[in-house]
Amino acid sequence: MSKPAAQKKETWNTLGVFFILLISFSSIAYYAILKLNPTSIYVGLLMISPALAAFLTLKIKKRPVSSLPWNLKDLKYLKLSFFTPILYVSIAYALLWVFGLGNLANTETITEWSNELGIGESNQMLVIVAMVFLLLTVGVIKNLGSTLGEEIGWRGFLIFELRKIMSFKALAIFSGIVWAVWHYPIIYLIYGKGGDLLIHMGAFTIMIIGISVILAYFTFKSKSLWPAAIYHSVHNIYIQKICSPLTTSNDNTAFWIDEYGFMIPIVTTVFAIYFLIKAGKEKL
Repeated sequence: MSKPAAQKKETWNTLGVFFILLISFSSIAYYAILKLNPTSIYVGLLMISPALAAFLTLKIKKRPVSSLPWNLKDLKYLKLSFFTPILYVSIAYALLWVFGLGNLANTETITEWSNELGIGESNQMLVIVAMVFLLLTVGVIKNLGSTLGEEIGWRGFLIFELRKIMSFKALAIFSGIVWAVWHYPIIYLIYGKGGDLLIHMGAFTIMIIGISVILAYFTFKSKSLWPAAIYHSVHNIYIQKICSPLTTSNDNTAFWIDEYGFMIPIVTTVFAIYFLIKAGKEKL
């Protein structure tokens, strides 16, 4: 067997070990979430499953954990990873509000924020500004532990292995599909009793593949997993804790809002195309 063929076979073997471990750890977490109680502690267990699978794969393959891309030399990509999700989510929700697929702002959310902050509800703008600032700083940092658990596995390990046998475009799409399918039981938990499960799964898959292109670009350019962890945390916080709660719903909102509606997937697809073209020009 030639050296390239042997290296390719070893890479697939490594990926096979990783996926077996990932399925094993994730199955335990999903059993707890779906059969016992969908508490945050079980969700946290699920989110660290990719990291656990990566660490044990490295152990089995006699490779050090230090071989993962822990270092960060260029802060440029850390800044980009913070502001990029804010930009595309802002565009998506602005389109939602402009086209009447949801309305700004939800007074119930502002009241909850006012009570939480201890600021008088009469000063709504101060409440919104203060809470958004705190969520995008303190909230992002607190959430980083969970997103890091995923990103150690996805961007720290998986895409670097895939890069040995795939092009940038192929690995970005493949890792996105893996990442999306990994989330399907959660989507089933949310929408399984309704008739729109496949629609929401489809929207989420499109979004995740788009994000995977962007994250692969930032990861390879920075040679670090930290931009992806920050990006992932900002993406979650800005959608789940800020934009969606501030939006009031109507009959059409469910099919357009949040990570399971179509507006964010549409916008992230445009961003992904830009980064695919950029990666091609840079021969990434």
